[in-house]
Amino acid sequence: MKVTNKIKKIGVKQALRYLDKDPDKNIPKLMDWVDTFVKDDVFASQRKGIREIINEPDGNWYKYIKSMWSDIDDDVRRHLFESFFLNACLEGWRTQDACREKYQCGIPWAILLDPTSACNLKCIGCWAADYGTSLNMDLKTLDSIITQGKELGTYFYIYSGGEPLVRKKDIITLCEKHPDCTFLSFTNGTLIDEEFADEMLRVKNFVPAISVEGFEKETDFRRGDGTFKAVKNAMDILKSKKLPFGISCCYTSKNVDVIGSEEYFDQMIDWGAKFAWFFTYMPVGVDAVTDLIATDEQREFMYHQIRDFRKTKPLFTLDFWNDGEYVGGCIAGGRRYLHINANGDVEPCAFIHYSDSNIKEKTLIEALQGPLFMQYHNNQPFNNNHLRPCPLLDNPGVLSKMVDDCGAKSTDMMHPEDVHTLSDKCVPTAKKWAVTADKLWQNSNGCANCKSKCTTAVK
Repeated sequence: MKVTNKIKKIGVKQALRYLDKDPDKNIPKLMDWVDTFVKDDVFASQRKGIREIINEPDGNWYKYIKSMWSDIDDDVRRHLFESFFLNACLEGWRTQDACREKYQCGIPWAILLDPTSACNLKCIGCWAADYGTSLNMDLKTLDSIITQGKELGTYFYIYSGGEPLVRKKDIITLCEKHPDCTFLSFTNGTLIDEEFADEMLRVKNFVPAISVEGFEKETDFRRGDGTFKAVKNAMDILKSKKLPFGISCCYTSKNVDVIGSEEYFDQMIDWGAKFAWFFTYMPVGVDAVTDLIATDEQREFMYHQIRDFRKTKPLFTLDFWNDGEYVGGCIAGGRRYLHINANGDVEPCAFIHYSDSNIKEKTLIEALQGPLFMQYHNNQPFNNNHLRPCPLLDNPGVLSKMVDDCGAKSTDMMHPEDVHTLSDKCVPTAKKWAVTADKLWQNSNGCANCKSKCTTAVK
């Protein structure tokens, strides 16, 4: 089997080189080559969608695919195609499925890691400062997590923090040691300079997702004066070197009109971004303010805006909550991803700071089979309406019950937060969103596909 897969990978690499010679002519043959590598049931719907895209050369998404040849360095593009598309998405998925069957627990497609709790900024509403600045996961531990993950079929690793680029040297070392993996980082972008960009060009498997809260006014309001200019400089450097990068957007009650505007989408494309992650504000942390939580009207606005712009804008977008219908609800708790903080605590999600396992004391598979992660495994989806995926923000009471049942503890070392107190913060918003989300769900294909009652009382 391994020999057969190796032969197939060689064939796909050769096909990619052939594609490079004449993208216009050979892009339509892309899925024919992919089909030689994967089984019929692997990513079947996604492959069908790609086929439809590449059969419309005048369409928005065909132009987006073609921009990968005009805007991205050739060697970087080839390397990322292999490490992300072939390893993380195709070959890795098969191994993950086999491990899910073997271990009877969730196996992550992606692992989110915090190399450090330190950060050079202090953004309003960010919980990172609550961890302090002294926590650092040593290089040996980071390497061990990645090595263990690859054995489970996980080839996609995402850094958060703190500010991950405080650990630039170690990040590059891990890229070098694991060239078969793709590494992405949520970063404030202020530490990206010419030297680091050159290192990215050299290793070819590191992609930043830069946090921007809108334009200068909105970004500097939350992140501090001068941040926007520093971030813009970083994006200019990346674009000039033909390096891929994306934007990470947290929409709040204060900036949603800007984040969801056509002007802002056009600006992200003009900056050179190839993708954008959208998150809604979460009131995590004892001192987290609740007035930044987006209202149900604002969340519905983002639901429609992102979907509408997908039809017309050459920008790949992910809406972390509102895209729950495409991934069957919540993906946390190891179902598709998990989070390990700088102290080594293995958490279900970057926004759920509770744990019963530490990676310094347990292996990755032991944590995945632990009580908290099995609570997630046995209770997902948390709502039949996948527009209400989250056990905290959308279904308050669900997370607190799971934490109580398994005895997990708060991982906030400075100000531990009682899970019931945290859950109570989300009740008013969750009740209003439930009405809106159920209306949207019943009018979507998701409801038709689900074929079950989609309302769940918010307690």
